Amino acid sequence: MLSRIWNNYLAPLLGRPARVQIAALCHREGADGPEILLITSRTTKRWIIPKGWPVAGTDGAGTALQEAWEEAGVKPAETDHLRLGRYRYKKIVGGQLPVTTDVYVYAVRVETLLDSFPEMDERKRAWMTSDDAARAVQEPELKAILKDFPKRIDEARRG
Repeated sequence: MLSRIWNNYLAPLLGRPARVQIAALCHREGADGPEILLITSRTTKRWIIPKGWPVAGTDGAGTALQEAWEEAGVKPAETDHLRLGRYRYKKIVGGQLPVTTDVYVYAVRVETLLDSFPEMDERKRAWMTSDDAARAVQEPELKAILKDFPKRIDEARRG
């Protein structure tokens, strides 16, 4: 009986495939090198990068641009929006058990930040160096992407 409960109910629940989100690593060139834009999450107010569920009919870069606008008010520069990597975290959806979520990260060079954007009353924004941004976020794999950002963007541009 325990074996049947495990095989039919618990194992599928714990072993379900990861969900996918798309993130925008918004950046600009600061006086002392690259700067990364972090925003606060709506519920826990921890520092994150803009991210969301894939948008039907839009590729990863397009979804990243939409999330950057909605969550941070980013007007992007006209550049290639390069994929920098992936990180994984546990997301609580609808107050249920945490779900493993794979987040694909795209670079978005910021032309300007707009004062009016859809989630402006729900979030704070801050520019940080890659080292400071890495210290500010909680997810270990995202920390690595942020810390290595200057190297990753160079590698992505070289293709």
